Amino acid sequence: MRILHTSDWHLGRSFHRESLLDGQAAFVDHLVETVRAERVDVVAVAGDVYDRALPPVDAVSLCNEALGRLQSAGARTIMISGNHDSARRLGFGASLFEAAGVHLRTDPALAWEPVVVDDVAFYGIPYLEPELVRRPWDLPDRSHSAALSHAMERIRADAGRHPRSVVLAHAFVTGGQASDSERDISVGGVAHVPLSAFDGVDYVALGHLHGRQRMSETVRYSGSPIAYSFSEVNQVKGSWLVTLGAGVEFVPAPVPRPVGRLRGHLEDLLSSPRHAGLEDHWLQVVLTDPVRPRSAMDRLRARFPHTLALSFEPEGGQAAPEPVRLSGRPEAEVALDFVREVRGEPAASEEEELLRQAIEASRVKETMA
Repeated sequence: MRILHTSDWHLGRSFHRESLLDGQAAFVDHLVETVRAERVDVVAVAGDVYDRALPPVDAVSLCNEALGRLQSAGARTIMISGNHDSARRLGFGASLFEAAGVHLRTDPALAWEPVVVDDVAFYGIPYLEPELVRRPWDLPDRSHSAALSHAMERIRADAGRHPRSVVLAHAFVTGGQASDSERDISVGGVAHVPLSAFDGVDYVALGHLHGRQRMSETVRYSGSPIAYSFSEVNQVKGSWLVTLGAGVEFVPAPVPRPVGRLRGHLEDLLSSPRHAGLEDHWLQVVLTDPVRPRSAMDRLRARFPHTLALSFEPEGGQAAPEPVRLSGRPEAEVALDFVREVRGEPAASEEEELLRQAIEASRVKETMA
């Protein structure tokens, strides 16, 4: 049994207003070629297929094309919803798609009902919003750990009927390394689930974190197929090719346009041959000139036409105020920063709790949309 583990496609996402659709389409081409070349039996997509609950039409078209081509290449696809997806929209037509070998697992109640391929049972645990499953599952507390542990207990009880088992899950496992491009999923300030929750199965295909990571020999994140933030500058993107009982290898994906970071005085950046290799990169630039240079972005783009982000940290002086970064930060932090800015003092503890409850309630509403 050969499994290609991928996740976090985020179809429809942009990068500092630059469209990524062509790069995402190139990744789909790469996936299909890998399925054919490596004789992959199952493609496991561990959530965040789309970048938002209501994806743009071109993103939906690309997903439709990807599923059709993977099926034509001879692989079955098992796909779960992530925290960016609308479970209801992604799961539309799931019972009909089953006949074509496309298995959508977006309903938490189906997490322990396996898709059986040959002698392998695949269990898809979609992103679990604790507030939605706490009462139906009679959980001891409102946490990701309680929700995922309950699902895994049910899975282990069923997996004994099958020779081998694989789990797909979308979660933040303790010890994982985050990037700036993931959306915060914490509840009451806690987002993590323990690695031990996944004991007892042959392989766990994780999604949510955007860097490839080996949590253990059998528990891994594939990461996103392309970079979605400058914090991912040193990450190698791709998928895990899993041969059950024989080993795991990483299959690098094509890079549509690499990302990079530059720091220094403007004139040095514009003239130094050391930076020639970055001229085709999407760039984040930090200028350290003592005085802010005029027309800095225009001058940078004359040499580095794909400069997307520019900030100033002058040497020997106090940095000029920059807009507060919002992307990738927990919603609660942004809201609390706003309260502190307009009031001149932090929110009271009861106000902080009300803000967190409101944010978590809005997530539940989006998940149910």
